Amino acid sequence: MKTALSIAGSDSSGGAGIQADIKTMMANGVYAMTAITAMTAQNTTGVSAILEVSPEFLRQQIDSVFQDIPPDAVKIGMVPSPALVEVIAERLEHYHAQRVVVDPVMVATSGSTLSRDSAVGAMKELLFPLATVITPNIPESEALTGRTITTQADMEQAAREMADTFGCAVLCKGGHHVHDASDLLCVDGACTWFHGSRIHNPNTHGTGCTLSSAIASNLAKGFSLEESIQRAKAYISGALSAMLDLGHGSGPLHHGYDLKSDMI
Repeated sequence: MKTALSIAGSDSSGGAGIQADIKTMMANGVYAMTAITAMTAQNTTGVSAILEVSPEFLRQQIDSVFQDIPPDAVKIGMVPSPALVEVIAERLEHYHAQRVVVDPVMVATSGSTLSRDSAVGAMKELLFPLATVITPNIPESEALTGRTITTQADMEQAAREMADTFGCAVLCKGGHHVHDASDLLCVDGACTWFHGSRIHNPNTHGTGCTLSSAIASNLAKGFSLEESIQRAKAYISGALSAMLDLGHGSGPLHHGYDLKSDMI
């Protein structure tokens, strides 16, 4: 069985972060491991508290995984501080980690801030150059480029700029200000659209975590970046189309919509 490591924050309501990553990786057929950057008290309506782990404890978590079950892919999500970014980058370089997917999480679906500006700066400098692909949504792409993005042409300009600036592939995700679910991949100056239809489901908590984890899972299984993105988009479309409706805010996806079991 192929393996994947999620380095991210914990979501106590189970819809995003580490919990969403584990569910997604399992649903996509890989063995999931974790290194937790922070614990959050959150639900579908917002984040009420964040408790960061120490840099040393994060280092020990990453070492424990790589020294025993080396991951075939790594997904990085919420990293709230520069010190934690530095640990992740140093350890990934030390272990020569391959197939690294960075989801530059800045703000939760509920609007709560999850990473300080200084952490985002450290990610740009230290983590993005190690990434196979980064997966910013429209607001994150705007923050990373200083551009306003309202059209597909804007997305192309922003994605090309990020790919050139950060030296990695960029998947700029539509769906926020651009009114469809099409995503744009830019690699070495070449851009490819992955078209999708918007699914009218108000429950989108954890969609970014889910997509990036699904991409990492498929990379771990040996699929190309393009095929991994296509498979991840199909998975997240199914999870959204299942129309799970939990909580009083923007609820979670149905990560196990396609699981079959005699126990059910």
